[in-house]
Amino acid sequence: MDQRHDLELILRSRTPIVVIETQDEARILDLLQAMTLGSRDDGYLPLFRWTVTDGLQRLDIELAPQTLNSEPSDVLKHIRAVDKPGVYILLDFHPFLDDPVHVRLIKDICIGGPGIRRQLVLISHKIKLPSELESYSARVNLSLPNETERQRIIERVADEWSGENQGSRVQADARAYRLLIENLAGLTYKDTERLARNAIYQDGAITRSDLPGVMQAKYELLNRGGALAFEYDTAKFSEVGGLERLKTWLAQRKAAFRRDPEAVHLDAPKGILLLGIQGCGKSLAAKATAGVFGVPLLRLDFGSLYDKYHGETERKLRESLNTADVMSPCVLWIDEIEKGIAGRGGETGTTQRVLGTFLTWLAEKQTRVFVVATANDITTLPPELVRKGRFDEIFFVDLPDDDVRAKIFRIHLDSRGQAPASFDVPALAKATQGFSGAEIEQAIVSALYAAHAKGEELKTQHIAHEIRNTKPLSVVMAERVSAMRLWADGRTVSAG
Repeated sequence: MDQRHDLELILRSRTPIVVIETQDEARILDLLQAMTLGSRDDGYLPLFRWTVTDGLQRLDIELAPQTLNSEPSDVLKHIRAVDKPGVYILLDFHPFLDDPVHVRLIKDICIGGPGIRRQLVLISHKIKLPSELESYSARVNLSLPNETERQRIIERVADEWSGENQGSRVQADARAYRLLIENLAGLTYKDTERLARNAIYQDGAITRSDLPGVMQAKYELLNRGGALAFEYDTAKFSEVGGLERLKTWLAQRKAAFRRDPEAVHLDAPKGILLLGIQGCGKSLAAKATAGVFGVPLLRLDFGSLYDKYHGETERKLRESLNTADVMSPCVLWIDEIEKGIAGRGGETGTTQRVLGTFLTWLAEKQTRVFVVATANDITTLPPELVRKGRFDEIFFVDLPDDDVRAKIFRIHLDSRGQAPASFDVPALAKATQGFSGAEIEQAIVSALYAAHAKGEELKTQHIAHEIRNTKPLSVVMAERVSAMRLWADGRTVSAG
């Protein structure tokens, strides 16, 4: 109702050009028709619609389209020549605004006789007016469906399903129903209705199993730039060996992030920065965080943001962050963040602008987007990113100890159909001192290949042989690993 009121005020103000950028074309046409029909006794104006395919057609009464006015120049000349008031909706006129003849014709309509009330309503997904027409225009920003409107859309779709199924009622889990209303936020009316219909018409019910599909479809509608990736299957936290302090920290904040009734008085957590040695589980922990919170995981690839054209990199970043905001609640995983905001040779100006855009968003965001940023090289991160307050906490992921390495062996053996009890796991764990989780996994994979080539079942000795032939990163780059540990001591919280 507020949007209708705002639109009515602009139309009554006799602004010559009204610009509406929207994907909900059908909705705005219905709104304009309802306003026209509802004002017959108070400043009634005929309502026309133009498309390049059908020409000009009157909407407030049933009249056939005027196909002779299908060309942009013809319809503008017709409107300029008409000596009666009217509202003319021009759909998808934006490609024709580059023509100087069209611009002059529109300007003639705007400055025409003061006694003739003619208004142009330009509707498209994106409209850039020439500068000489800006002073004659006003823009109407239509908000997306709010919570109440989303609920009504879902209820209407449910009623449609009942009508098509002999009055059967849609079965709905109360928690799943509330989550569906919440997760459809940020979509147009048309897309909200379509995704609600997909969820309900599949089985005549609203259950939690519907939500992952809804969120993936929503992501596909929103992500146009390609810098964000939707991680459909998030890892269970049981798949992460060690990181007990991080697990506890996340578990303590789960209720606050999800806005559970018992935690509504708590501030929602903002995010964490995971530093550490390569292959020690930072990426897996980021995936598992989404699993703990029970929300979608988006991965932002900073490398794909950078563009040779001035301003495009920052625009892509803003669009990606806006998509994350609309997808909330979600986890935004920024892998190897130092590669995107550390110095990039001659691109330092762009890098600084990208860093500023990201930090501003991080400080001002009001949505429930939990950021998990991972980094391997702390020395290249700018000080303004790692200072206290940017993230809720900075965790250091170190090399696993004996107990954690044993757990990692059991996890990877079990995931490959090998019974951990058939192996001397304690001995293998002791032999892999200084190994990362990724290096342990690779030793098992290599041992499986070797055993298969010999036609043998995988045994402890196969894995031990691969371990002896492996030089872990902690040995190959011992100085760098030691320096990283020294820096983290006292500056970060141990994740283990």
